[in-house]
Amino acid sequence: MVYGVIVSNRSFFPDHLVEEGRAELLALLKELGHEVVTLTTQDTELGAVETVADGDKCAALFKSRQDIEGIICCLPNFGDEVAVSTAIRRSGLNVPVLVQACDDALDKMDLANRRDAFCGKLSLCSVLRQNGIPYTLTQLHTCAIRSPEFRADLERFASICRVVNGLRRARIAAIGARPTAFQTVRYSEKLLQRDGIYVTVCDMAEMIGHTEALKEEDPRVAQALQKLADYAPSPAAKIEERVRIAKLYVAMKEYLQENNCDAGAVQCWDALEKYYHCAPCVVMSMLGQEGIPLACEMDVMGAVSMLALRLAASLAPGYMDWDNNYGDDRDKCVNVHCSNYPKDFFGGPIDEVGHLDILGTTLGRENCFGACKGRVVPGEMTFMKASTDEFTGKVRAYMGKGEFTDDPLNSFGGVAVCHVPGLQKLLHTLAEEGFEHHVALTRGDCLSILREALGKYMSWELTVHEG
Repeated sequence: MVYGVIVSNRSFFPDHLVEEGRAELLALLKELGHEVVTLTTQDTELGAVETVADGDKCAALFKSRQDIEGIICCLPNFGDEVAVSTAIRRSGLNVPVLVQACDDALDKMDLANRRDAFCGKLSLCSVLRQNGIPYTLTQLHTCAIRSPEFRADLERFASICRVVNGLRRARIAAIGARPTAFQTVRYSEKLLQRDGIYVTVCDMAEMIGHTEALKEEDPRVAQALQKLADYAPSPAAKIEERVRIAKLYVAMKEYLQENNCDAGAVQCWDALEKYYHCAPCVVMSMLGQEGIPLACEMDVMGAVSMLALRLAASLAPGYMDWDNNYGDDRDKCVNVHCSNYPKDFFGGPIDEVGHLDILGTTLGRENCFGACKGRVVPGEMTFMKASTDEFTGKVRAYMGKGEFTDDPLNSFGGVAVCHVPGLQKLLHTLAEEGFEHHVALTRGDCLSILREALGKYMSWELTVHEG
């Protein structure tokens, strides 16, 4: 991560606090592997931002480094809120901002050591808000730079920066056409592009043409066949079925790479099954595990949701339906898809790659090899789904957290039993607000990261399920 760092000073507070705090912060960031862009002691007194003129120097430095992904403001003492806000505003950078203030020590409240950063942070945040600059707070109002709490703040802030910057320059592949019946997955490219998210479109005929042009003896296809064999067992598959999957993997990966796509949505039925005679699920699973999440049924907003989760949690997400009630336990439900879940999402090995169960009954089992089968193992999870609302001109999203359970279930495909406290309240909200039946999920808890990144910096309209 490349951070712009602003260390601020108030002239009548002790200078040694700024010198020590600045050195400590820069050393910590280097230790954590981050690159720092900051004023030197040759640029300003103590390398700090104390006056509007200092703020202008800092702004010019930051403007010259458009690779800055976040700004960290450190107050070793009260600091100067006008100078700091000047530096950020005039830099023109539109990146997340973290505000940190140092603790006072009870035995060092004399004139030589007193900080008053506790108070200065309130002043800085007030002026940042007046200037329309969004910012992120540390979990404690003040903290020591070397504290475990601040290390955790930096880790969380890095994730927020990844989500915000990743989405603002994201390219989403739309491979194929929307299934006619799925009006739920309609979306606005224009609203996405306003937020920096660009959609690149590939006709399914083009994708099928690319796959059919590949020869079985092509080294790329041979490598893909080996990758498939190493990825998951497929005991019921014929060699020609595996070859079709290998060719589709090569064609889809090359398209995504050539177009610099970060995520995508695929028309997973029924053109591929009818005209190419395979299901793309395991290809989507493998690419998702490699870092390019892919949503089913041409759900571009699902791909955006999966990408946000991937950036927040650094794990491959999955894509599911809110599908069935779990008996009479109203805080549990069954979530299912065919499926294309990556290994990270399953939480372990994939049981097998087989044939689509439901679609196979109408499209022919011989046309439907490629579905990942297995049970999602127990553990904490975060869910979200973004949607474009053309009536208000906004991108909106809902999100929350729960857990995958080990409750018994006799079913097929990619299956999970989910426990979400207050599930009925969530489902009423989804139905009342017209959210879709699809949902993106990832293992672990990244709810606070998503909430901060999407609500504060992306300005999306959020519904956060609190249970």
